[in-house]
Amino acid sequence: MITWARVGLVGSIFYCLHKKRTAFAEVQKVTGQRGADSQDYELKLVQVVFRHGARTPLKQIPHNEQVEWSPTLLETPDHTHFNYRVTDLVGGPKPLSPFEEDYRSRTLKGGTFPGQLTTIGMQQMFSLGARIRKDYMEERGFLSPVFKASEVYVRSTNIVRNLESARCLLAGLFQQRQEGPVTIVTSDAGTEILYPNYQGCTALKRLTRVRFPVASSQPGMKDDLEKLQQELRIDSTMKVDFFLLLDNLLAEQAHGFPFSVQYERHLRHLERRAIDILCYVIDSNNSEAVRLSVGPFLYALQSNMLETTRRSADGPPTRKLFLFSTHDVTLIPLLVAFGIFDQKWPPYAADITLELYQHRPSKEWFTRLRYNGKEHVVAGCSSGLCPLDQFLNALTEFTLSPEAYKTLCYSTEEETTAEASHPRADQNV
Repeated sequence: MITWARVGLVGSIFYCLHKKRTAFAEVQKVTGQRGADSQDYELKLVQVVFRHGARTPLKQIPHNEQVEWSPTLLETPDHTHFNYRVTDLVGGPKPLSPFEEDYRSRTLKGGTFPGQLTTIGMQQMFSLGARIRKDYMEERGFLSPVFKASEVYVRSTNIVRNLESARCLLAGLFQQRQEGPVTIVTSDAGTEILYPNYQGCTALKRLTRVRFPVASSQPGMKDDLEKLQQELRIDSTMKVDFFLLLDNLLAEQAHGFPFSVQYERHLRHLERRAIDILCYVIDSNNSEAVRLSVGPFLYALQSNMLETTRRSADGPPTRKLFLFSTHDVTLIPLLVAFGIFDQKWPPYAADITLELYQHRPSKEWFTRLRYNGKEHVVAGCSSGLCPLDQFLNALTEFTLSPEAYKTLCYSTEEETTAEASHPRADQNV
């Protein structure tokens, strides 16, 4: 399993890549304007970071017009079945999930639990798997038609909707063809890096505890919330926020509940306000919040790339596909770090795909990023097909090694500010 590369190794590889900038000028002369689809480029690695599929809301709006979330909305389609088991990161028993315990201590109107993957969500994930199959199996022949653990690594947050989303994606990708059960690895809540870990990182918790109230008190926020609360017929004494309202309307819309023109207007307004607050909290002009939110995850993604580059053609095969089942609150800071956030809430089953290529004539390495199937130019890169050293350099300010993350998370407020303002070279790839 390729998760973390040693800091010294990563640093030395990055240095070697940096020294090859002059060679890249020669590559440009050879390749001209051709993209990754050219025969000159060999695909070596694909990493897909995706949000789970449509689900029940995390908490219902406290009013008399709640929709009913019936258990029939959670029925599993036969074609989405795929055998899997769940372990911790080193193959031990599946950790306990405090999130899931909380969900199953409450019941929504209609009889279902909060935060559960629905039939529609399962189909969304199956469709994403089918798209990956088309791109990397049917059109390019990159992946084997049958699931093989030697080729595919699957990691998920320890929440049922994410584990089930990974299952449905695999069913769509491999059409239920597998050599033995799939192992999906997950982490305990305290050390999870696939979402901003407010409980596991004291510095992040401290930072957001300060910024969220300030963001929510910006001019117009309170008046907007009170107006929405009135128009949605929510008792003024009930405590709600933009995120709770947005979560419910998005879930209701995805599942075809009656949705008026007025609700459409509310949804757009809620999305804008929720994005305003979140962007204030993870201000891209101050990398501290982004680094603490997804810095170690970015390090893992980059380590997988670097591990692939150092394997010789005659060496043991490396994994070709890494799948990460995550959340909207994971994708947003990642998109901010990549410089491609479009100020829109990531939809259910949204995905960020990172591809790694080797240029056959020069042996140089390149990356390409796609968000929901569309190619994007990462901030700091000169084109969609980006030299690997340019890509790594563009993300340096946001990337944190496990050691640096741990140090920053438990530093004092003064130390956190100083570290964020003056990151050490050994903290980043």
